[in-house]
Amino acid sequence: MGVSVKAVLGTTKYYTEVTAGENKLITDEPFEKGGENRGFNPFEILATSLASCTAATLRSYIDRKQWEVEKINIEVNLEKNPETKTTVFTRTVSYGNANLDADQLQTLRKVADTCPVHKILNGNIEVNTNYTEQ
Repeated sequence: MGVSVKAVLGTTKYYTEVTAGENKLITDEPFEKGGENRGFNPFEILATSLASCTAATLRSYIDRKQWEVEKINIEVNLEKNPETKTTVFTRTVSYGNANLDADQLQTLRKVADTCPVHKILNGNIEVNTNYTEQ
């Protein structure tokens, strides 16, 4: 599955409009980095991808099984270590007041790892860049 997004940054420092099809979002940098903090920063977007994909993957499975889970909570922390060039994502998953047994919870732990973004982040990643004069 291919995805295409377009980011446009004008003269307002770091304020970037990103579009994907008909959907739009704004990214920016926080005040301390020279931005105006009017949107998520790029690292927050990256963590958001993992959090939202995990939630959607779990919801799809839970709904298919017809388990009573009112709320899925996903928190993702991203820590970069510039010295080792290592990035660690720590994902915390909870289900509110859902009454899930040990087998269900174990299954959901495995299901969370089937999230497509999780698979991409654990696979080989290659970034190719093309430059045009337009």
